[in-house]
Amino acid sequence: MTEMPIAEAKARFSDVLRRVLAGDDVIVTRGIKREPIAAIISIEAYRASTARTLGALTHWGPIVFHDEWHMTDEELLTS
Repeated sequence: MTEMPIAEAKARFSDVLRRVLAGDDVIVTRGIKREPIAAIISIEAYRASTARTLGALTHWGPIVFHDEWHMTDEELLTS
């Protein structure tokens, strides 16, 4: 994992993308404290991280919401 300030990431954006393609994650920081504000990761890592499971409900089987199903925010909060 590589950290770099915003200005450097902006100036060397092609190099940043080369690093990401090579498998490195790049953390973009800001300010004197070098506070992390963003991560540039490969699309494969992004897709893998967005996969979600139902956790404790996995033994119930697949849950499918049909297109005609709907619930308003009010109905959800009062149920």
